[in-house]
Amino acid sequence: MSSPDPQVRAARNKSTSPPPRGPVVAVTGAASGVGALLTERLAASEELKQVVAIDERRGECAEAEWHILDVRDPAIADRLRGADVVVHLALDLDLETDAAARTAYNVRGTQTVLTAAAAAGVHRVVLCTSTMVYGALPDNELPLSEDAELRATAEATGVGDLLEIERLARRAPRAHPGLNVTVVRPAVLVGGTDTALTRYFESPRLLVVAGSRPAWQFCHVDDLCSALEYAVLEKVDGELAVGCDGWLEQEEVEELSGIRRMELPSAVALGAAARLHRIGLTPSPAGDLAYTMYPWVVSGSRLHDAGWRPAYTNEEVLAQLLDEVSGRHTVAGRRLGRKDATAAGAAGATVALLGAAAVVRRARKVRRRI
Repeated sequence: MSSPDPQVRAARNKSTSPPPRGPVVAVTGAASGVGALLTERLAASEELKQVVAIDERRGECAEAEWHILDVRDPAIADRLRGADVVVHLALDLDLETDAAARTAYNVRGTQTVLTAAAAAGVHRVVLCTSTMVYGALPDNELPLSEDAELRATAEATGVGDLLEIERLARRAPRAHPGLNVTVVRPAVLVGGTDTALTRYFESPRLLVVAGSRPAWQFCHVDDLCSALEYAVLEKVDGELAVGCDGWLEQEEVEELSGIRRMELPSAVALGAAARLHRIGLTPSPAGDLAYTMYPWVVSGSRLHDAGWRPAYTNEEVLAQLLDEVSGRHTVAGRRLGRKDATAAGAAGATVALLGAAAVVRRARKVRRRI
């Protein structure tokens, strides 16, 4: 008897072959930013059975199963049924977002996802915060160990939200027995991102506070995604720091970037930053300045012990960042239009903003005397 047609054999083999045995992974915030990159990466992985993408709009990954909803909606529990792992990346850390609205979204969203995941029978949730939660302090070791105390305060953009997410992560296994939580903390994230720390490199001069000891550690978004994939596949768990190996001193950053420094006394720099933010001239609070003054470099030993390695060096990521911000003009965290930047000149914009803060301060003193 003749054997079946090769195409028939292939169809039979395909229909009888077992489905992929890997986990089903849900990603929130999947339509943009890190969420979109991770969704594409996971959808292409042969180690996963399925990727469920959740966002308020549909993204571009055709291989994922999309659900359109707000992560604060309790109905998300139904969308998570059948998932083994949830990666929660639906966070708003936009500098221009109202701080109260940002916190309400970030904290409520994380609370809802953790509760919904437990209700849906998910066994692992992966959260993403930042190495900023360790705090930038003059007595920090270089590098910090991953289990170092989280000594940050809520004075920098979004850090209060990240600290609350860290607290929720630590409480979740007690509140929901059987639910494991992994926290991934990237260093200064680069690759289509806009933060107070990336805007630092858009300035005509790099502000350096006299007597400070900056140290720069970067993280490329591709490295963050590969680290998140490690967590999804349970190759590593717990609290993880991710970034380039080592760090760059301020002098190295200035040499590599070709941007000269502008050094100011601590009282002047911090006082001006606080006043400029208070009167609405800049989006960055004074707390952001600490992260350009003191070290907050982390070793990342847990990922290294699991076999993970960064694909990028600090020098390479800084070069990409400089390419991305080329042509932008920012002073004290405030973006300037091309016309403003041209009129202000290289250091003039900084002087103008500091002067504006001084004028406001003098005016308030006059009002108090009256």
